[in-house]
Amino acid sequence: MMRLHDSVDRTEAATRLRDMAGRIPELLSIEVLVDALGRPGAFDLVLRSTHTDEAGLAAYIEHPAHQDLLVWLRPRLADRAVVDAR
Repeated sequence: MMRLHDSVDRTEAATRLRDMAGRIPELLSIEVLVDALGRPGAFDLVLRSTHTDEAGLAAYIEHPAHQDLLVWLRPRLADRAVVDAR
């Protein structure tokens, strides 16, 4: 889950995240949900992705396409929460 400094960036962030599909072999699927109501305390985006395995997750994190995304995204992130489920 991601909370952005400016909710105006939600659509662009979602597009950039979705654009990683097919660019990283270890990224099997990606789903990005955008908050529709903007209620207090809500996060702006939810990212759900699946990977080949734990090594695949590590490869995804280090992949140049993901690193390029982070250059744009990190300055816009106010908060995030991560759950690594099996």
